Amino acid sequence: MEVLARTATLGLPGWYVAAGCLFQTVWNVVTERPPTRGIKDYDVIYFDDSDLSWEAEDAAIKAGREVFADLPADVEIRNEARVHLWYEDKFGVPCPPYDSTEAAIDSFAATTCCLGVRVETDDRWRVYAPHGLSDMFNLVLRPNPTLAPRSVYETKAARWREQWPELRVMDWPATNSASVTAEGVQQRNTATTRTDPVQ
Repeated sequence: MEVLARTATLGLPGWYVAAGCLFQTVWNVVTERPPTRGIKDYDVIYFDDSDLSWEAEDAAIKAGREVFADLPADVEIRNEARVHLWYEDKFGVPCPPYDSTEAAIDSFAATTCCLGVRVETDDRWRVYAPHGLSDMFNLVLRPNPTLAPRSVYETKAARWREQWPELRVMDWPATNSASVTAEGVQQRNTATTRTDPVQ
C-alpha cells in the first residue's frame, strides 16, 4: 500500500505497480507465508513516449529513489515506452514499440504476471488483468508466448518454484506462436479491468 500511495505522488503517466510483487503477495497469503516472503522488488511501470531518452527515464528513477528512500523494499521504475530500445539486446528477440502500459503488461512472460494495479486520484482501484485472476489464486503459472522467449518463462518458473513449491507450472505450448497469439488476443477481449472503491 505504501508503494501504491507513494507512486501516485510521482505523476507518472499510465503508471501501475505490476507483476511479481502482486501475484507473489497473493501466493504468500494463499500458502500462509509472510506476505513479503520471496519478493525481491516492486515494479512500477509507466508509459511516456514524449521523451524516449535515457535521461528522462533516469529522472523518474531518481525521483522514485527519494520517494521510496525509507521503505525496506527495492522499487524499480521503468518507462515501458522505451522497452523496444533494449529488449532484443537483453532477451534475443525484437520487441515492437508498445502504445500503452497495458500493451506492455499483455506481453509479460506468464499470463499470471500480466497484472497491474494502481489507485486513482478519486481513491478508486484500477486493476488490469487481461487473463483474469483465477490462475493467480489457484497457484497456476501459465506461459504467455506472445513475446518473451521460452527460456525466460522457464527460468522464472524454476526460480519461483523454489520459493513456492506448491505452484503448478504449465509447460510451454507445443502449438505455433501464431495460434497462441490469436488465442491470447481473444482472451484479452475478456480482460478483467475493475474499478472498485477502496475498502
